[in-house]
Amino acid sequence: MKKQKIYKRKVIMIPLAILVVIFAAIQFIHPEITNPPVTGDLKVPHEVQTILRNSCYDCHSNETNLSWYDKVVPAYWLVAQHIKDGRNGLNFSEWDKLSPADQKAKLWESVNQVSQGAMPLESYTFAHPEAKVSQKDLKVLQNYIWSLRINNKPQDTAKINALHQQTEAIKKTQKLAQIPKAPNGIAYIANYKNWAVISTTQRLDNGTMRIIFGNDIAVKAIREKKISPWPDGTIIAKAAYDEIEDEDGNISQGAFKQVEFMIKDHNKYKKTNGWGFSRFKTTELIPYGKSADFVIECMNCHKPMEKNDYVFTLPIRQ
Repeated sequence: MKKQKIYKRKVIMIPLAILVVIFAAIQFIHPEITNPPVTGDLKVPHEVQTILRNSCYDCHSNETNLSWYDKVVPAYWLVAQHIKDGRNGLNFSEWDKLSPADQKAKLWESVNQVSQGAMPLESYTFAHPEAKVSQKDLKVLQNYIWSLRINNKPQDTAKINALHQQTEAIKKTQKLAQIPKAPNGIAYIANYKNWAVISTTQRLDNGTMRIIFGNDIAVKAIREKKISPWPDGTIIAKAAYDEIEDEDGNISQGAFKQVEFMIKDHNKYKKTNGWGFSRFKTTELIPYGKSADFVIECMNCHKPMEKNDYVFTLPIRQ
């Protein structure tokens, strides 16, 4: 009987000892996390800065402050990847590298993700509950973003002239065959303007309007209420324009700014949640992104809408 107990104890202790040795060994596998110099920090009111530092800076700045339990492998591996992805998408310590318009857009996107509950990540706040954004803090962030909105100027001659000039310039635009593909290989789709309009939105942070078009597959999915998930072959185009407001407050389409495409193919774009992303800017249709990694930014932006198959704009039912 005594021998049986000793045997059972050995059966338990040997695997446990092996696990302890493995756990100790992997502690030496540490990808390096450095804090490069701060080149240009975000300049916002103190209360806004305090919230962002508390909830965002560990992953979205060069001022990462790891807790002791963040340094324990395998948790450390996850933390290192979060920091890498976070800094690539948004780095408050390199704020000076963004244009004023891009700075405002990034703030708008960030607060939108907090509002949707996508940021800070649940896996981060589980271990760092102090980083959770309270409703009071969220209101502070939303009020600040609202203060940055652009108020349209009735009968804005600059926007009207820009539209006229653009209309004339389009007549001389390059041939479609000369338009470069996006860095991830997605080509510009010229006939999207002939598709059905499935919704419209506004961006108050930069005074623009969006017209969202859907191809035949998208429209069919909307009519049949089969958009969760959207079927393969769906293409959604979001075209951005200046807003021109008349004296009665009516909004009309101004000069073209850019068009973004989302193409659904769960096999081809498996690594990007089943969607292919691309963006073409200005009337010259310049592809956005220096490399194919630009899609990380797209995925981060669309993450709050995971439950809606990563699509922000719910279509107008047809």
